[in-house]
Amino acid sequence: MSKKVAIGLGVSALLLCVMAIGIFATDWDDYTEYDTPQGVIVFPTDEEPIVEGDEVNEDSLSYYIFEKYGLVLIPLALLMFGAMVGGVVIAREEIE
Repeated sequence: MSKKVAIGLGVSALLLCVMAIGIFATDWDDYTEYDTPQGVIVFPTDEEPIVEGDEVNEDSLSYYIFEKYGLVLIPLALLMFGAMVGGVVIAREEIE
């Protein structure tokens, strides 16, 4: 096994562990209490602002993405960045 493959497998295993910890650390009970879709605030209005003082409204999309799914979002962002860089590297490799 080459050095590149070993490093790639190590990084993949580490990222898989971080994603699994993020998924198991998320409290899924908040998302399974309704049987029908529920609305969230996407665009702020005067009646329902996203930020009130120093607090983010808990019914806003920003709160759900960054506060509730943060542990899952960061490893996914790293995975997508790695896939993008890997695609560029593969595209630039010379044919042997």
